[in-house]
Amino acid sequence: MDAARFARYRFYLRQRPVMLGVLTVLAILFFVAVTGLSRAHEAQRRAIGDRWFKRGVADLNAQRFDAAVTDFRAALLYSRDDFSYQLNLAEALLGQAHWPQASAYLMSLWDREPGNGVVNLELARISARRGENDQAVHYYHNAVYAVWPADQEERRRDARFELIELLLRMHDPAQAQSELIALAENVGDDWAQQQRIGNLFLRAEDYEHALAAFHTSLKENRHNAAALSGAGNAAFALGRYPVAERYLQAAVAANPTDSTAADRLKTTELVLRLDPFQRQISMAQRHRIVMAAFTTAGQRLKSCRLPASGSAGLSGEQPSLGDEWTQLKPEITEQGLRRNPDLVETAMDLVFRIERETDVICGTPSGPDLALLMISKLHEGS
Repeated sequence: MDAARFARYRFYLRQRPVMLGVLTVLAILFFVAVTGLSRAHEAQRRAIGDRWFKRGVADLNAQRFDAAVTDFRAALLYSRDDFSYQLNLAEALLGQAHWPQASAYLMSLWDREPGNGVVNLELARISARRGENDQAVHYYHNAVYAVWPADQEERRRDARFELIELLLRMHDPAQAQSELIALAENVGDDWAQQQRIGNLFLRAEDYEHALAAFHTSLKENRHNAAALSGAGNAAFALGRYPVAERYLQAAVAANPTDSTAADRLKTTELVLRLDPFQRQISMAQRHRIVMAAFTTAGQRLKSCRLPASGSAGLSGEQPSLGDEWTQLKPEITEQGLRRNPDLVETAMDLVFRIERETDVICGTPSGPDLALLMISKLHEGS
């Protein structure tokens, strides 16, 4: 190798690291430029998608479901896997009543986030609409116990209310009562929510908790006619007639057009007036009540023809209620009751049996007969 070639070779070797360095720098600069362009392009796509998404949310909130579906589908063109975009599209499809499409989106989202409250709530609603009640209860429970953002706690409460309504339609009052008890604790002293819960307790036939809910509601809104009526109905069902009378009187005073409360108040007042076993009444008053009740029961017998149960004169057969009433009638006078105090219980036992039997055969009575039927239930087993 001559000196000139050797010199050139040595120069190349000295320049190679510099060239490699330059190429490396150029490669890095190119990579940064491409990355920047890519990010800028992605940011632009994201911004466009976000603008479509915001338009969709506005249309969805305004219940312009057709426009919302178009907006969300446009947004998904720029961010195909965005969870929020797909969820809002599913809700817009629900607004259009496109249940199968919405369900497909929601099931896909549920696979990604099975604990998402909104997804479970919408799936519960779809299942309930389809009559798939057990599946709906499952999704509603998921929604109730899901992690919700602080600004969406109201939707958790809505999910529980909807679950309770479903359980009542399914004729499962026991489970509905459990959910209502938990809900009543969560809403605190919110009078409107407590009133709503009280009404649901009435439908679930949990009158004790219903009365407590209405009582809590009335602490914050003492003159609310609906809550007063509800409390009166709950107390009436519990047989607490003095309490029922107080609430129902207040309900009618607050809303004179409430005919249901007015009718229930009349019955309550009759129960309190016609009960001969109430305390703090005179003997003479008790006797007058017994005689009036005995006459009322006799008239009920005449209007309701009971099947004959036998003849008093035939061995081994019991006299009919009509025969018993006829035989006892001469003794149910003021003098007879004074002479024989035990006749009070004998006469009222017959009155109660007449009212219960005629209730079965001829249907629920009204007026004094209904009051006597209520009184018979009040003293049943005593």
